[in-house]
Amino acid sequence: MALLDIIVAPDPRLKKKAVSVESVDKATAKLMADMLDTMYEAPGVGLAAPQVGVLKRIIVVDPAQEDEKPRPLKMANPEIFWSSEEVKEYEEGCLSLPEEYEPVQRPDRIKVRYLDEKNQPQELEADGILAVVIQHEMDHLDGVLFVDHISSLKRGMILRRLTKIKKLSKAQKPKATLKRRSLASA
Repeated sequence: MALLDIIVAPDPRLKKKAVSVESVDKATAKLMADMLDTMYEAPGVGLAAPQVGVLKRIIVVDPAQEDEKPRPLKMANPEIFWSSEEVKEYEEGCLSLPEEYEPVQRPDRIKVRYLDEKNQPQELEADGILAVVIQHEMDHLDGVLFVDHISSLKRGMILRRLTKIKKLSKAQKPKATLKRRSLASA
């Protein structure tokens, strides 16, 4: 599988809305597998296609901890059709906003339907960290970053810091590699 380049904010490509996948064909299944490999390598617990420059409604997630057996999910056209009124706060991070973490409130439980890597319709009920990761990655499909859920002051500080880091890394090295992690529960 191929490792893909992850787009780092601020970048206008991260603010674009992704389009639906007609069906999960071989090329889409390969993209899903490459995204999963990229996510594990980063390391992270979720990745959306827009984060690797593909404006398609595709996400991959695996909230398993290092000492747990992997539980990868590959989803095309994910759609939340129910969410709980109960809201929980988790400290979120993002592979496109490396080393930045802030608390975000989201519904604690969701039900989502999607197409899997074999083009089969699926439904899943998720709670806790899995629900958070799915919601976080689905936000990317609509051009929404986790910092869009926090105060404009904090968002501005984070984006200015990332802009400065990008400028410094371009000046020092042609391609900087940053260790990343995504979504840690608080």
